[in-house]
Amino acid sequence: MSDTHAQSVAYVRDTMLPQQQPPTNQSGAVKWLRENMFSGWANTVLTLLGIIVVYLFVSHFYAWFLHGVWNAESLSECRQIITEKWGEGATGACWAVIHHRWNQIIFGFYPPELYWRPVVVFLGLFVAIAPVLFSQLPRKMLAFSALYPLAAIWLLWGGSIWPVVMIAAGFFIGYVLLKALAPVNRALAVIAAILVPVLFWVYAVDPLDAGLSAILPVAIASVGSNQFGGFLLAIVIGAGGIGLSLPLGIMLALGRQSNMFLIKTLSIVFIEFIRGVPLITLLFVASTLLNYFLPPGTNFDIILRVMILVTLFSAAYIAEVIRGGLAALPRGQYEAADALGLDYWKAQRLIILPQALKISIPGIVSTFIGMFKDTTLVTFVGLYDPLKSIPDAIRNNFEWKGVYWEPFLFVGVIFFLFNFGMSRYSMYLERKLKRDHR
Repeated sequence: MSDTHAQSVAYVRDTMLPQQQPPTNQSGAVKWLRENMFSGWANTVLTLLGIIVVYLFVSHFYAWFLHGVWNAESLSECRQIITEKWGEGATGACWAVIHHRWNQIIFGFYPPELYWRPVVVFLGLFVAIAPVLFSQLPRKMLAFSALYPLAAIWLLWGGSIWPVVMIAAGFFIGYVLLKALAPVNRALAVIAAILVPVLFWVYAVDPLDAGLSAILPVAIASVGSNQFGGFLLAIVIGAGGIGLSLPLGIMLALGRQSNMFLIKTLSIVFIEFIRGVPLITLLFVASTLLNYFLPPGTNFDIILRVMILVTLFSAAYIAEVIRGGLAALPRGQYEAADALGLDYWKAQRLIILPQALKISIPGIVSTFIGMFKDTTLVTFVGLYDPLKSIPDAIRNNFEWKGVYWEPFLFVGVIFFLFNFGMSRYSMYLERKLKRDHR
């Protein structure tokens, strides 16, 4: 049959045709525009409307950005420079307020001679999170990541080093109790590992600090929380909340799916209560009511109180995101862990959570971004956030009275850069972990 077909073919080319360029409308920018912006009548209409909106926006604000002044000592000087350069009636941005009050926007009212301390903490933050974010780096760097929060607290707030050492000692005591009591009773070990360090921090830190400071005084200049402000305050609350809310959210998600009635009930009550209450309400609780639940005479720092409530708020949402990831796993994954003879914690650590967290990455990062933006709400409890309180403080000065848009735009750009960085990292992590099995 094949021989008959071969004899019926009149001509077969035995050489390859030379390569040719594709048609103009099938390559390059024309192809991209046709496929992405003019692929149909609806897409074409939306593209034209978008171009009109962009044109109106640019034509309206172009002159304002172009006439911007970067070096001036006051708003009146800015306006004078714009008038002299661009003529009477010209408008322009007075970016000089950013240049003139740069330190206040970044550091708030932190003492200028101590700016080196937040700068060191900020640079150390990159070193501390690098091994967490990028697995290619040496794992020994995680030791620095573990010690970094305590070093950051001491550098930012200053004072005696011994309270910070006592915080580390509390964690060490909890770890020792957990290891010692786990073989006897795991539940008792967990309770002791949590309860004993808390009691140690509440009742033993002050006397030990007084005694050790008298013997070996090691201290640096103290800085009050009322001197924090600007992006220093936003980053401190945001980074602390992000670092603490993820493990707490994981525990709440596991607690909500637990078979133990009490653990499950408490987790559900906590999550539903926190999700049902506005964040601003929790901030007012941190500002006014939280001290009533502490022993008399306890001086609980306002930033620490706010950080705790922000962490609890974020953890409730992260718990629900992770619970969605846990629910998305096939039942066979749980049965496979049981078939391997793994106990509960090993099954969660080795099989369940790695898959659930991969599924939950977009939701977790969205929660982190939302929490970082919500740090601006601390202005309602008397802290100097970078979006409202600091610009208000700048405008209280007669030299910059009347400057509104420039600080808002600058702060918005900085927030965008931080949040865009987090978003891009989550996309990198999704590609790396191949969540969709491509």
